[in-house]
Amino acid sequence: MTSFLSRLRADFKPPKRGTLTLAYKLLVNDRAKFVALLVGITFAVFLMVQMTSMFAGVLSRASSTVLNIGAKVWVMDPAVNTVANSIGMPDYVLDFTRSIDGVRYAVPLYSAGALVKLPNGTFQAVSVLGLDDGSLYGRPALERGRIEDVYAENGFIVVHDAEYAKLGSPGIGAEFELNDHRAVIVGVAGVASSGLFGIPTLYTTLSRAQQYIPSTRFTTAYILVEPKSAADVPHIESEVARLGYRAVTREEFIKRISAYYKYQTGLGMNLLLMTAISFIVGLSISGQTFYTFIIENLEKFGALKAIGAKNHELVWMILFQATFVSLTGLGLGIGLCTALIFLAKMRLPGYAAAITVGNLLLAFGMVLVIAAISSYAGVRRVLRIEPFDIFRG
Repeated sequence: MTSFLSRLRADFKPPKRGTLTLAYKLLVNDRAKFVALLVGITFAVFLMVQMTSMFAGVLSRASSTVLNIGAKVWVMDPAVNTVANSIGMPDYVLDFTRSIDGVRYAVPLYSAGALVKLPNGTFQAVSVLGLDDGSLYGRPALERGRIEDVYAENGFIVVHDAEYAKLGSPGIGAEFELNDHRAVIVGVAGVASSGLFGIPTLYTTLSRAQQYIPSTRFTTAYILVEPKSAADVPHIESEVARLGYRAVTREEFIKRISAYYKYQTGLGMNLLLMTAISFIVGLSISGQTFYTFIIENLEKFGALKAIGAKNHELVWMILFQATFVSLTGLGLGIGLCTALIFLAKMRLPGYAAAITVGNLLLAFGMVLVIAAISSYAGVRRVLRIEPFDIFRG
């Protein structure tokens, strides 16, 4: 292989325009092989982007509470790996956090699950977030209603997201029961990200959440901290750690949640395996088809050599063909995946897939590998051919 690469580098020169035009015509004239190559790479790209997009969507939804609350620093028990599994902290942690130099203010956040009884008699699981009574820090932006009404008797705010319909799409004044307590919708809020587990979200005050929902002795799930400046964050983190708890920035908490789903659940490994299988399928289909295409066109490449074509021109032809097919399949696969996700979200609001720059770069890198491996075997075969072999028969 070393001698082959040395020979290839020695012959490597920029192609002429006519060389690439001829390579294009050779490729598309064999429509059956051309379509087979496109279908193989398109299908592989579609599966790779679809799998990674689903994973990206899951990770985004898993951090929805962190994104929607928007606090810069979160204080929590060290055992917490994801925002959905909070551990209560004693009140002295809140008092200590407020006393740290560099803390502008710190407020508690209540987070728990509950069952509500709807007017039709059915029960629905919900996630309840209790905001600090004095500041309502972390409150969502309201689409309807006034935020002040959450202080009214039995006042709750419902989030208008993908799970909103599970509560019967309640409007202002709608009533339901929560642990035998009357609850009234006083506002409908919009949020940046829907939740992951298909559970509607309700906001209320901290005191009402503690009153309505049975809980353990410690009810503060998180402490939301606003530092005086970004330079104060390391000091806040070290002081909280000295007390035996953990303080993390919003970005660090999101990374911690992502790491939990990647490495401590089967979700990350399963999607990784599916992505790898998609890559192998695309590589095997395109590699075999492209190699067959080269074999069937050996006579034409030999004839080009016989009339004076150089090795580097033949190499450029094969590289152009492999790159053209791969990039075309990449575009078709991404377009197909985008269309499917768009249609799925129209019909299924809770669908979590999201195409990101990282997904596209990963697909692009894998397609380049497919193109390189597919063209390698063809280049070796074409460089070994001698013109007299073509006319021997």
